[in-house]
Amino acid sequence: MARYRGPVEKIERRLDADLGLKGERRLNGKSALEKRPFAPGQHGQRRTKLSEYGLQLREKQKAKFMYGVSEKQFRKYFKEAARREGNTGSNLITLIEQRLDNVVYRMGFATTRANARQFTTHGHILVDGQKVDIPSFVVKPGQKIEIKEKSKTNPQIVRALELTNQTGMVEWVDVDKDKAFGIFTRIPTREEVVIPVEERLIVELYSK
Repeated sequence: MARYRGPVEKIERRLDADLGLKGERRLNGKSALEKRPFAPGQHGQRRTKLSEYGLQLREKQKAKFMYGVSEKQFRKYFKEAARREGNTGSNLITLIEQRLDNVVYRMGFATTRANARQFTTHGHILVDGQKVDIPSFVVKPGQKIEIKEKSKTNPQIVRALELTNQTGMVEWVDVDKDKAFGIFTRIPTREEVVIPVEERLIVELYSK
C-alpha cells in the first residue's frame, strides 16, 4: 500500500476514531470528528452493521493509519509479534511503539506521527548523538532522542513544543522540553498504551 496522502480527517470519521492524524486542530479541540461524528459522504449518517471480517479489518486499518505504516511493514511487525513469547496482540502494539517516529511523537517534538516521520527523514533527529533518518528505527530503552541543535528554531518544531507542552507525556519517556531531548526509559506495557484499537481483532484477522 502506498502511503495515504489524502484528507486525514475523513479517515478518522470513516473509522470513527481519533487517530491523532490532525495535530494542531485536534490539540485545539477543533477536529472534524468532534464536529461531525459520522462517516463522510452523502450516506455517512446511515447506521451500517459491520460483519465480523469488517470489524477485524477496521481495527487493522486504524492501527495502520495511526502509526503510518504500510501493509508490508504491518505484516512484518505481526510476524515478529507472533514469534515472540506472550500475547501476540500486545507484542504487536509495543513493537510499533518503539519506532523512532512514534517515540519522537510521544516525546512531544511533533504534533502528529506524520510530522515526526518527516522530521526524522529530513535529518532533524539525533539518537545518542548520531543522526538517524529512518522512521522505523527501533528505539531501545535508555537511548537519548533529541532535536538537532540547528533544527531547534524550526517553526514546526517550535510550535509542536508549545502545543504538546499543554498535554501530559507518556510514562515511558523522560523529556526535557527546554533542551529538546528525551530518554526512552523503557518499553511500555500494552495497558499503558492508550489507543482506540482492539488488537485482538487484528490477531483474529491475520490468523485466518
